[in-house]
Amino acid sequence: MADNSACNPDLIIAHKFPDTTYVYTERDVAVYALGVGACGRDAVDTDELKYVYHENGQQFIKVLPTFSTLFSLRGLPQLSGVPGLKFDKRLLLHGQQYIEIHKPLPSNASILNKTTIAGFHDKGKAAILELETRSYEKESGELLTLNRTSVFLRGAGGFSDPSKPFTYSNYPVNPASAMKTPKTQPSAALLYRLSGDYNPLHSDPMIAKVAGFSRPILHGLCTLGFAVRAIIKCICRGHPDMVKCIFARFLLHVYPGEALITEMWLEGLRVIYQVKAKERNRAVLSGYVDLRRLATSL
Repeated sequence: MADNSACNPDLIIAHKFPDTTYVYTERDVAVYALGVGACGRDAVDTDELKYVYHENGQQFIKVLPTFSTLFSLRGLPQLSGVPGLKFDKRLLLHGQQYIEIHKPLPSNASILNKTTIAGFHDKGKAAILELETRSYEKESGELLTLNRTSVFLRGAGGFSDPSKPFTYSNYPVNPASAMKTPKTQPSAALLYRLSGDYNPLHSDPMIAKVAGFSRPILHGLCTLGFAVRAIIKCICRGHPDMVKCIFARFLLHVYPGEALITEMWLEGLRVIYQVKAKERNRAVLSGYVDLRRLATSL
């Protein structure tokens, strides 16, 4: 358990991370797309081949907007070196993710990442830390994406009066505008980890059991990839470039092999969504996706 008296919010917020570089190719983009279920039901799905193959002679394969979450993967391991921050790494949970897409992602690039600590909030017996990563294309210097990752640090609170991070909770009660229910594969976590998240909680049965799970669980960001891909297919009519920003709140774990019901409500240019694990009828993810424009009315 963390020594709460050692948590110094001023030192934590002032910490500067070194810039990092993330280099990827079309192969990485295609492996990621397969990892979040692209062409999982139909290997010749004309809406999804473009994420893994030069369909109809297209020069470059398309990149799903959630691919940008990979740019900030190196931020979390660096938390253990932040001055003034004391926490037990075994008690860290991924709480929320916010993504802004400033330009469509190229199919291969060298990315310069600048990461800062955007917030540190006391929640009593725990704390919420927000990491913000701005990702620039090295060649042009243009800002491509912004990722804000909120992590829940159990045992790290008690250093000040409780404060609130950014969140969203305005969910509709009316029937969904659209719904999609892809089934994840039993090997889904093993495939997704090839994109760079090698946390053994998602692959090692013994570590999963120690953490309280009956078997390895799916990465939260993989579940998010499934949800956003469903929204692009159903609401954006297959156009990933329509996505402007994404917000996600992680509610519950998913076991590989479960079916994910993604319910979507279109309100203006905002798609509000909720994902449920079909077999347990439990909500596992919720949030919204803001669009640049509408493809067609529903």
